[in-house]
Amino acid sequence: MKIPFIVNHEYSRNDIYKILNVPLTSQKGHWNTGYTTYKGNGFIFAGINTTGRTGHDYNNKFIGNDLLWYGNNTSKLHQPSIQQLISSTGDVYIFTRENNNNTKFVYRGNATAKKVYDVTPVKILWGFEDYRENHPEILPEEVTGNNRYKEGSTKKIKVNIYERSSDARQKCLNYYGYKCSVCSFDFKKTYGDIGREFIHVHHLVALHEIGEEYIVNPTDDLRPVCPNCHAMLHRRKPAYTIEELKDIISVCNKI
Repeated sequence: MKIPFIVNHEYSRNDIYKILNVPLTSQKGHWNTGYTTYKGNGFIFAGINTTGRTGHDYNNKFIGNDLLWYGNNTSKLHQPSIQQLISSTGDVYIFTRENNNNTKFVYRGNATAKKVYDVTPVKILWGFEDYRENHPEILPEEVTGNNRYKEGSTKKIKVNIYERSSDARQKCLNYYGYKCSVCSFDFKKTYGDIGREFIHVHHLVALHEIGEEYIVNPTDDLRPVCPNCHAMLHRRKPAYTIEELKDIISVCNKI
């Protein structure tokens, strides 16, 4: 079954009603409570870095490519509404927004529950690895059957988390676009639709400057780069700067 939503595109609840042909009698109500199910599929509407319409702040946040999400204040693991989400045989579509006055949400993808915490409010770590969707922040070689990523040291994991965080990544790309900051390669221009919105994102901050409390600034700390340039940037420790790699390319092109 084809997923009716596109990752990183914006949708209002009314847009979703139209796409799914939800009858008027089934609209609103549970759709406005933060999560619901419809025809066997789950729908989550989560605020990130913002309070909900009721004034509650659920501390939802991205941890790398995954979303740590909290149910309503009184939610418990055994409740049917929560059980339907985590045990659904259908899809669980997750939408987020950073401004509760915005009627549109960003579609983050079809998710599966990677870890469930039996606390109140219920807490779930959602992962996005559906092969039917384009998640360029997740490299193909990192997706495995047991939902674990093949990474190296702890510090490397931290850098990769920042570089491929779907939230920080998208803010970077909204600002800089999808051309490589080093060589200006454009995947869509070269490969057409299959290259649309594909690019890696590189972290400019040196490894030794990244600590547990570091908060990434998507426009100051990240840059879009093609996979080739990304690999070359990391051929040295500390990594080459974008300007240094541009100079290397320039010199080589003159030889």
